[in-house]
Amino acid sequence: MSATVGKAAKPTMNVWSVAALGVGAMVGAGIFALLGQATLIAHGAVWMAFVIGGIVAGFSGYSHARLSARYPSAAGVDAFFNKGFPSRTVAGSLSLFYLMSLAAAAALVAKSFGTYGARLAFGDGATTFWINVFATAIVIVLVILNTIGSRAVGRAEIVLVGVKLATLGVLLVAGSTSFQASRLTSTPGVGWEAIIACVGLTYFAYSGYSVMTNAADAVARPKTTIPLAIYGAIGFVALLYVAISLIVLGNVSEADLAKYADTAVAQAAVPVLGNAGFVAVSIAAMLATASAINAILFSSMDMAIALGKDRQLPSAFTAVIHGTLTKGVTFAVLGVLVVLNFLDLTSIAFIASAGFLITYLAVFVAHWRLAKETASPRAVIACGFILMAVVLVMFEISVYRSQPIALVLTVAAIVAAVLIESVMTRSSASHPLQGVRE
Repeated sequence: MSATVGKAAKPTMNVWSVAALGVGAMVGAGIFALLGQATLIAHGAVWMAFVIGGIVAGFSGYSHARLSARYPSAAGVDAFFNKGFPSRTVAGSLSLFYLMSLAAAAALVAKSFGTYGARLAFGDGATTFWINVFATAIVIVLVILNTIGSRAVGRAEIVLVGVKLATLGVLLVAGSTSFQASRLTSTPGVGWEAIIACVGLTYFAYSGYSVMTNAADAVARPKTTIPLAIYGAIGFVALLYVAISLIVLGNVSEADLAKYADTAVAQAAVPVLGNAGFVAVSIAAMLATASAINAILFSSMDMAIALGKDRQLPSAFTAVIHGTLTKGVTFAVLGVLVVLNFLDLTSIAFIASAGFLITYLAVFVAHWRLAKETASPRAVIACGFILMAVVLVMFEISVYRSQPIALVLTVAAIVAAVLIESVMTRSSASHPLQGVRE
């Protein structure tokens, strides 16, 4: 982690390790976990969803980069909300809801890790039980890793990102030799409504760029390092997503994509590289999803501690168990384990994607209010807000039609965040010295 409880951390990360943190979160949380699910919505046009999602992410990344450069903090978006919204209840509720979205994200990516791991170990006979066993194990291992320190996290990300990108590079080169363009046009046609709704789901694949803002106090020059890392990571990942989605669509039939939706990328290696390719890409997928969980935990653990200090969460979130591991973080991790063991991958994906879209819309609002302090043109902020708002509305319409329980759980999370923050605000009012923001 980049911050220790009660003491500022010495800068230990550079632009490469910060960018690796973001790429690790995005690639593992996106192309491996959601490509198959997204293809079932947009079919042969799924690559267009990644293009549009990359554009929206670019605007959002701009706001994150400008705010992070102006207000470097391990709290990430929590710091943006505290600066941008005068109401403690509003700022705190948004921060808590974002933390819940991170928990859903960690559960989703862990579920994807478990899916690849179980299929690699047991083939098509892999059961939900073994998927959950693999998923639970990786969360526990990476929580331990995140108690070591930000230097260990940064080094781990560089190694993991390097291995998985090398494997994806081999898949791109090999897959291009057997690419069949006719597969893209033979799939069912879809309209813009379906494509934009798919952008909402695939946006989760980009959402990891926010974890880089939590590393702002772990770098020596955040005003230059964080923006460079965010812009570079989003641009690189957008190109990678489009390329991989085209290779998968051009090598795997619609029927196989439906059958192996949760392991679509590994399935794409079978036609050209055989079983050995499937094994290699499955291992890369496990590394990718592991690094994504690693990055999400890095972000959420720092944020939970910051919220605990600010009394936006109970004081347990700053009560140390060992090293930088606190009681509150332990409870949060248990919550992640409950989610991944009791909800399916699709439901978790819809909840996590909606959570990020909602909180990132709020970041646009905070940035608008702080435009003068960040020296940012409001026209750019407004453009990004409108684009993301359209994506959110179309996505939620799709969720309502196909997975209404996910919409209900999203609303429940928002209500819970508001109620918890209301209680904590009243508690802080009773203890004003403990409720003052840092």
